[in-house]
Amino acid sequence: MTKIIIIGGGKIGETAAFLFHNSGRYTVTIADANKESLQKSRQDGINAIHLEVNDNRALEAALNENEIVLSACPYFLNVAIATAAAKTKTHYFDLTEDVAATNKIREIAKGSEVSFMPQCGLAPGFISIAAYDLTKQFDELDTVKLRVGALPQYPTNSLKYNLTWSTNGLINEYCNPCDAIVGGKRKEVAPLEGYEKFSLDGVEYEAFNTSGGLASLAEVLDGKVQNLDYKTARYPGHCAIMKVLLFELNFANKRELLKDTLEEALPFSAQDLVLIFIAVTGKINGRFVEKVFTKKIFNQNVFGRDFTAIQLTTAGSACAVIDLKVKGKLANKGFIKQEDVRLEDLMDSEFGRFYI
Repeated sequence: MTKIIIIGGGKIGETAAFLFHNSGRYTVTIADANKESLQKSRQDGINAIHLEVNDNRALEAALNENEIVLSACPYFLNVAIATAAAKTKTHYFDLTEDVAATNKIREIAKGSEVSFMPQCGLAPGFISIAAYDLTKQFDELDTVKLRVGALPQYPTNSLKYNLTWSTNGLINEYCNPCDAIVGGKRKEVAPLEGYEKFSLDGVEYEAFNTSGGLASLAEVLDGKVQNLDYKTARYPGHCAIMKVLLFELNFANKRELLKDTLEEALPFSAQDLVLIFIAVTGKINGRFVEKVFTKKIFNQNVFGRDFTAIQLTTAGSACAVIDLKVKGKLANKGFIKQEDVRLEDLMDSEFGRFYI
């Protein structure tokens, strides 16, 4: 039995704890500063402890009891957890979309005796693994497009959106610079720009630049592709309203106020879907071709409990890569990129089944 601690008892953290616990191969502890957020996990028979991340002594003591830590905390807490993991020699994983935090964790990983793998969720995370697998089928790459949307099945408001995951993470994606490769050159592009429309299964979507979704894919494909970008998919009309809120009403500089406003105004919906769309163009045997990878994943019942699609895809991807690490299919120390994961291995994992 592998001992793992999951820090952060929100929707994704408690889902990961539930999946690991029900696999029968992990001894799971879940920790959070908010005792109320631990109630579901306790009811499921999972060990739950109160923990303040800012209490270094308590944090290190908790990590010392475990072989692996998964941070399901807001991005601004991850560097502290990674620092403690390096000190206690605990293998580290997280779900962050934040580029700055990831760069700091990459530095922490240098010379460490354990492994560090940030950005292990859906996007960043699974989307990079699937896209990189698709690119390997080409002799020469031209364009790689990654599109991901976490959406309500039945949109009813003007934003055509419901809150299904971290509001902090959502705002971070909408406000921070975005990595891309344009015309063969790696560069930063503005969030909410690069607007486009596309259709899938007869439904129309819009897509626009958001931050963090590429993880290390731009680094891996730098010099090998002409164009690479990641965009968030939404129902048409969402982007225009968010531009007004963020840039005309200046909520981009009032993020806490925006968070409070969104959480008060937008309801949670358990009836959601995750849309994944990857398109790659390039040459195979001298011929210019395009290959597409698409998935639509819906909320479902697992081991007698109902989970949203975003819970299962985000937690499932993180659980899958951790499981691959335990099975010896990923490096035992240093920094691990998403592109180090073979898509076939992830899909074969019991935790990868939510993507099938």
